[in-house]
Amino acid sequence: MKKVNVVFGTVYGSAQYTAETVNGAIAKLGFTTTLWQPTELLGFVPPQDELLLVVCSTTGQGDIPEDIAPWFNELKNNAPYLPSLKYSLIGLGDSSYETFCGAIKQFDELFIELGAKPLLDKLEIDACETMEPEIEAKTWIASWHNAVTSANVA
Repeated sequence: MKKVNVVFGTVYGSAQYTAETVNGAIAKLGFTTTLWQPTELLGFVPPQDELLLVVCSTTGQGDIPEDIAPWFNELKNNAPYLPSLKYSLIGLGDSSYETFCGAIKQFDELFIELGAKPLLDKLEIDACETMEPEIEAKTWIASWHNAVTSANVA
């Protein structure tokens, strides 16, 4: 099975907890996983023969959290061409804001610009509807696993 790199960007910790939960669920499916701390990401270019999953909350007016912004900017500035990279996204946001899940949408746009391909539609978790985003994300892992196996990238 392919290795899965899980990265997260968080302000208050819920995206980190969600990433930890998802990482554990993916490992239970038999995948080798690495949960990257935001401080470890500088210089990290996702290997194209591995899978990438980004869990990110949104802050301010649709902004990327400060902890993961340096990595996002590094990828944007260096623009590595990643045509074989398969990625998945989980966004945490609040639909009462105009820029709901703005950070994860920026990640989606960036990876598309870099030539990467999404495994499935991003999951956008609304704080107005759920108090425990990790539960919704863990449920979503079944869809993620189906996408991985049907795309023959496991």
